[in-house]
Amino acid sequence: MAVFCERLSGRYQTLAPDLRGYGASRVKAPFSLTDSLQDLVTLLDQQGIDRSLVLGWSLGGILALELALRFPERVTGLILVATAARPVGNHPPPSWVEYVNTGLASLLNLAWPGHPWVRYGLGPRSLYRYLLRQHTPAAYARLAQEGFWAFLRTSPYAHRALNQAMVQGYNRLPDLGKIQVPCLVLCGAEDRHITAQASLETARHLPQAESRCYPNTAHLLPWEIPHQLLADIETWLERQAEFPPQKGP
Repeated sequence: MAVFCERLSGRYQTLAPDLRGYGASRVKAPFSLTDSLQDLVTLLDQQGIDRSLVLGWSLGGILALELALRFPERVTGLILVATAARPVGNHPPPSWVEYVNTGLASLLNLAWPGHPWVRYGLGPRSLYRYLLRQHTPAAYARLAQEGFWAFLRTSPYAHRALNQAMVQGYNRLPDLGKIQVPCLVLCGAEDRHITAQASLETARHLPQAESRCYPNTAHLLPWEIPHQLLADIETWLERQAEFPPQKGP
Protein backbone atom coordinates (compact mmCIF):
# COMPACT_ATOMS: atom_id res chain seq x y z
CA MET A 1 0.00 0.00 0.00
CA ALA A 2 3.05 2.27 0.00
CA VAL A 3 2.09 3.59 -3.44
CA PHE A 4 -0.96 5.20 -1.82
CA CYS A 5 0.55 6.26 1.51
CA GLU A 6 3.61 7.91 0.00
CA ARG A 7 1.38 10.45 -1.70
CA LEU A 8 -1.71 10.72 0.48
CA SER A 9 0.07 10.88 3.84
CA GLY A 10 1.24 14.38 3.03
CA ARG A 11 -2.33 15.66 3.43
CA TYR A 12 -4.19 12.90 5.28
CA GLN A 13 -3.57 10.70 8.27
CA THR A 14 -2.96 7.25 6.80
CA LEU A 15 -2.83 3.77 8.31
CA ALA A 16 -1.73 0.75 6.25
CA PRO A 17 -2.04 -2.36 8.44
CA ASP A 18 -0.92 -5.82 7.44
CA LEU A 19 -4.07 -7.94 7.47
CA ARG A 20 -4.16 -11.06 9.60
CA GLY A 21 -1.89 -13.67 8.05
CA TYR A 22 -0.15 -11.18 5.77
CA GLY A 23 3.18 -9.39 6.13
CA ALA A 24 4.19 -8.92 9.76
CA SER A 25 0.76 -9.93 11.10
CA ARG A 26 1.71 -13.52 11.77
CA VAL A 27 -0.77 -16.24 12.74
CA LYS A 28 -0.43 -19.71 14.24
CA ALA A 29 -3.95 -21.01 13.71
CA PRO A 30 -6.65 -21.00 11.03
CA PHE A 31 -8.94 -17.98 10.77
CA SER A 32 -11.72 -16.61 8.60
CA LEU A 33 -11.78 -13.35 6.69
CA THR A 34 -14.39 -12.00 9.10
CA ASP A 35 -11.74 -12.10 11.83
CA SER A 36 -9.85 -9.44 9.91
CA LEU A 37 -12.81 -7.08 10.23
CA GLN A 38 -12.65 -7.12 14.00
CA ASP A 39 -8.89 -6.61 13.74
CA LEU A 40 -9.50 -3.42 11.76
CA VAL A 41 -12.10 -2.11 14.22
CA THR A 42 -9.71 -2.83 17.10
CA LEU A 43 -6.95 -0.94 15.29
CA LEU A 44 -9.21 2.09 14.81
CA ASP A 45 -10.12 2.00 18.50
CA GLN A 46 -6.47 1.81 19.50
CA GLN A 47 -5.70 4.82 17.30
CA GLY A 48 -8.63 6.79 18.68
CA ILE A 49 -10.31 7.01 15.25
CA ASP A 50 -14.09 6.95 15.32
CA ARG A 51 -14.71 7.15 11.56
CA SER A 52 -12.48 6.83 8.54
CA LEU A 53 -12.41 6.49 4.79
CA VAL A 54 -11.28 3.01 3.77
CA LEU A 55 -9.20 2.35 0.67
CA GLY A 56 -9.01 -1.28 -0.36
CA TRP A 57 -7.15 -2.97 -3.22
CA SER A 58 -8.20 -6.46 -4.34
CA LEU A 59 -8.94 -8.49 -1.17
CA GLY A 60 -8.62 -5.25 0.77
CA GLY A 61 -11.53 -3.86 -1.22
CA ILE A 62 -13.71 -6.82 -0.30
CA LEU A 63 -12.89 -6.24 3.37
CA ALA A 64 -13.59 -2.52 2.93
CA LEU A 65 -17.07 -3.38 1.65
CA GLU A 66 -17.61 -5.77 4.56
CA LEU A 67 -16.48 -3.13 7.04
CA ALA A 68 -18.96 -0.64 5.60
CA LEU A 69 -21.77 -3.21 5.75
CA ARG A 70 -21.07 -4.53 9.24
CA PHE A 71 -19.76 -1.38 10.93
CA PRO A 72 -21.36 1.49 8.96
CA GLU A 73 -20.86 3.93 11.82
CA ARG A 74 -17.07 3.62 11.36
CA VAL A 75 -16.89 4.30 7.60
CA THR A 76 -17.23 7.71 5.91
CA GLY A 77 -16.38 6.56 2.39
CA LEU A 78 -14.78 3.86 0.25
CA ILE A 79 -12.12 3.80 -2.45
CA LEU A 80 -12.25 0.39 -4.12
CA VAL A 81 -9.40 -0.60 -6.42
CA ALA A 82 -9.46 -3.75 -8.58
CA THR A 83 -12.10 -5.41 -6.44
CA ALA A 84 -15.76 -6.41 -6.52
CA ALA A 85 -18.71 -7.36 -4.36
CA ARG A 86 -19.13 -10.41 -6.60
CA PRO A 87 -15.56 -11.15 -7.71
CA VAL A 88 -15.24 -12.85 -11.07
CA GLY A 89 -11.97 -13.76 -12.76
CA ASN A 90 -11.05 -15.02 -16.21
CA HIS A 91 -7.51 -16.13 -15.46
CA PRO A 92 -6.59 -19.16 -17.61
CA PRO A 93 -5.03 -22.21 -15.94
CA PRO A 94 -1.29 -21.54 -15.52
CA SER A 95 1.16 -23.70 -17.45
CA TRP A 96 4.36 -25.17 -16.04
CA VAL A 97 6.32 -22.89 -18.39
CA GLU A 98 4.64 -19.84 -16.85
CA TYR A 99 5.48 -21.08 -13.35
CA VAL A 100 9.13 -21.57 -14.30
CA ASN A 101 9.33 -18.19 -16.01
CA THR A 102 7.68 -16.53 -13.00
CA GLY A 103 10.29 -17.94 -10.65
CA LEU A 104 13.16 -16.93 -12.90
CA ALA A 105 11.68 -13.49 -13.53
CA SER A 106 11.14 -12.90 -9.82
CA LEU A 107 14.72 -13.81 -8.88
CA LEU A 108 16.26 -11.82 -11.69
CA ASN A 109 14.03 -8.85 -10.94
CA LEU A 110 14.98 -9.05 -7.26
CA ALA A 111 18.64 -8.73 -8.19
CA TRP A 112 18.15 -6.15 -10.98
CA PRO A 113 14.71 -4.52 -10.67
CA GLY A 114 13.24 -3.66 -14.05
CA HIS A 115 16.00 -5.40 -16.04
CA PRO A 116 15.10 -5.52 -19.76
CA TRP A 117 15.42 -9.33 -19.71
CA VAL A 118 12.55 -9.36 -17.23
CA ARG A 119 10.38 -6.62 -18.73
CA TYR A 120 10.66 -7.76 -22.34
CA GLY A 121 11.54 -11.43 -21.96
CA LEU A 122 10.58 -13.50 -18.94
CA GLY A 123 7.91 -11.19 -17.46
CA PRO A 124 5.47 -11.17 -20.40
CA ARG A 125 5.88 -14.97 -20.64
CA SER A 126 5.19 -15.57 -16.94
CA LEU A 127 2.24 -15.18 -14.59
CA TYR A 128 3.08 -11.47 -14.49
CA ARG A 129 1.34 -11.24 -17.86
CA TYR A 130 -1.97 -11.57 -15.99
CA LEU A 131 -1.05 -8.98 -13.35
CA LEU A 132 0.43 -6.30 -15.62
CA ARG A 133 -0.32 -4.92 -19.04
CA GLN A 134 2.33 -2.21 -18.86
CA HIS A 135 5.66 -3.82 -18.01
CA THR A 136 7.27 -0.59 -16.83
CA PRO A 137 10.47 -0.20 -14.79
CA ALA A 138 8.42 1.39 -11.98
CA ALA A 139 6.03 -1.56 -11.82
CA TYR A 140 8.88 -4.07 -11.64
CA ALA A 141 10.62 -1.96 -9.01
CA ARG A 142 7.48 -2.24 -6.86
CA LEU A 143 7.37 -5.99 -7.48
CA ALA A 144 10.96 -6.31 -6.26
CA GLN A 145 10.59 -4.00 -3.27
CA GLU A 146 7.13 -5.05 -2.09
CA GLY A 147 5.37 -7.69 -4.17
CA PHE A 148 7.99 -10.43 -3.90
CA TRP A 149 8.28 -10.13 -0.13
CA ALA A 150 4.54 -9.78 0.38
CA PHE A 151 4.02 -13.05 -1.48
CA LEU A 152 6.63 -14.86 0.62
CA ARG A 153 5.17 -13.51 3.88
CA THR A 154 1.59 -14.55 3.12
CA SER A 155 0.78 -17.42 5.44
CA PRO A 156 -0.92 -20.67 4.33
CA TYR A 157 -3.75 -19.79 6.71
CA ALA A 158 -4.36 -16.57 4.77
CA HIS A 159 -4.52 -18.47 1.48
CA ARG A 160 -6.93 -20.94 3.09
CA ALA A 161 -9.20 -18.21 4.47
CA LEU A 162 -9.41 -16.50 1.07
CA ASN A 163 -10.05 -19.75 -0.80
CA GLN A 164 -12.80 -20.74 1.63
CA ALA A 165 -14.57 -17.41 1.10
CA MET A 166 -14.34 -17.73 -2.69
CA VAL A 167 -15.49 -21.36 -2.74
CA GLN A 168 -18.58 -20.35 -0.79
CA GLY A 169 -19.53 -18.03 -3.66
CA TYR A 170 -18.96 -14.60 -2.16
CA ASN A 171 -21.63 -12.18 -3.39
CA ARG A 172 -22.58 -8.95 -1.62
CA LEU A 173 -24.32 -7.24 -4.54
CA PRO A 174 -27.81 -7.52 -2.95
CA ASP A 175 -26.58 -5.70 0.16
CA LEU A 176 -24.74 -2.77 -1.42
CA GLY A 177 -27.78 -0.51 -1.24
CA LYS A 178 -27.14 -0.25 2.50
CA ILE A 179 -23.83 1.56 1.93
CA GLN A 180 -24.88 5.20 2.03
CA VAL A 181 -21.45 6.84 1.79
CA PRO A 182 -19.48 8.22 -1.18
CA CYS A 183 -17.57 5.55 -3.09
CA LEU A 184 -14.93 5.58 -5.82
CA VAL A 185 -14.45 2.39 -7.86
CA LEU A 186 -11.30 2.07 -9.98
CA CYS A 187 -10.38 -0.89 -12.18
CA GLY A 188 -8.09 -2.04 -14.96
CA ALA A 189 -9.75 -2.90 -18.26
CA GLU A 190 -7.53 -5.98 -18.71
CA ASP A 191 -7.71 -7.31 -15.14
CA ARG A 192 -7.84 -11.11 -15.23
CA HIS A 193 -8.01 -11.71 -11.45
CA ILE A 194 -11.10 -9.57 -10.78
CA THR A 195 -12.54 -8.44 -14.07
CA ALA A 196 -13.39 -4.85 -14.86
CA GLN A 197 -16.96 -5.97 -15.53
CA ALA A 198 -17.23 -7.25 -11.94
CA SER A 199 -15.85 -3.99 -10.55
CA LEU A 200 -18.19 -1.85 -12.64
CA GLU A 201 -21.11 -4.06 -11.64
CA THR A 202 -20.27 -3.24 -8.02
CA ALA A 203 -20.22 0.48 -8.82
CA ARG A 204 -23.67 0.27 -10.36
CA HIS A 205 -25.09 -1.27 -7.20
CA LEU A 206 -23.58 1.32 -4.84
CA PRO A 207 -25.98 4.26 -4.27
CA GLN A 208 -23.24 6.93 -4.23
CA ALA A 209 -20.49 5.66 -6.50
CA GLU A 210 -18.24 7.06 -9.19
CA SER A 211 -16.18 4.69 -11.30
CA ARG A 212 -13.32 4.75 -13.75
CA CYS A 213 -11.91 1.95 -15.88
CA TYR A 214 -8.36 2.47 -17.14
CA PRO A 215 -7.41 1.01 -20.55
CA ASN A 216 -4.33 -1.18 -20.97
CA THR A 217 -4.00 -1.91 -17.24
CA ALA A 218 -4.53 -5.01 -15.13
CA HIS A 219 -4.75 -6.05 -11.48
CA LEU A 220 -1.61 -4.15 -10.46
CA LEU A 221 -2.80 -0.89 -12.00
CA PRO A 222 -1.67 1.24 -8.99
CA TRP A 223 1.88 0.19 -9.90
CA GLU A 224 1.31 0.56 -13.64
CA ILE A 225 -0.17 4.09 -13.67
CA PRO A 226 0.47 5.45 -10.15
CA HIS A 227 0.49 9.14 -11.07
CA GLN A 228 -2.76 9.05 -13.01
CA LEU A 229 -4.52 6.84 -10.48
CA LEU A 230 -3.47 8.92 -7.47
CA ALA A 231 -4.31 12.17 -9.21
CA ASP A 232 -7.83 10.86 -9.81
CA ILE A 233 -8.12 9.78 -6.17
CA GLU A 234 -6.97 13.19 -4.94
CA THR A 235 -9.39 14.99 -7.25
CA TRP A 236 -12.25 12.85 -5.95
CA LEU A 237 -11.23 13.44 -2.33
CA GLU A 238 -11.11 17.19 -2.87
CA ARG A 239 -14.71 17.13 -4.09
CA GLN A 240 -15.94 15.29 -0.99
CA ALA A 241 -16.71 17.56 1.95
CA GLU A 242 -16.62 14.47 4.21
CA PHE A 243 -12.86 14.04 3.79
CA PRO A 244 -11.03 17.25 4.76
CA PRO A 245 -7.21 16.99 4.79
CA GLN A 246 -5.77 16.26 8.23
CA LYS A 247 -2.26 17.58 7.54
CA GLY A 248 -0.62 20.40 5.71
CA PRO A 249 1.17 19.68 2.40
